[in-house]
Amino acid sequence: MTTGASGASPVSRHPHGSLLSVVVVPRAGKSSIAQLVDGTIQIRVIAPPVDGAANAALLRFLADILDVPRSRIEIVSGASSRRKRIFISGVAFDELETRLHAALDKGP
Repeated sequence: MTTGASGASPVSRHPHGSLLSVVVVPRAGKSSIAQLVDGTIQIRVIAPPVDGAANAALLRFLADILDVPRSRIEIVSGASSRRKRIFISGVAFDELETRLHAALDKGP
């Protein structure tokens, strides 16, 4: 996984799993994941940012591409922002990086 200009990975350790920092783009033509040049993980979702629809779509999309039950993923900060921190329970740092890398390799 590529790190950004600051050298920081979008994945960080948590005592009960891992944290993932993302930038969400709502109202996209289709849901997809990409890593930008600066290392930021960008996730596009079809849903609009209305009544939590984009957040729900984000969590479903992450559960699907990371092969994690939806019940183990939650937004811990940035619920009303494009920049979000997502907690993934029970998935260690190295495992999350591996799964994220695999999802990024599949492309749009």
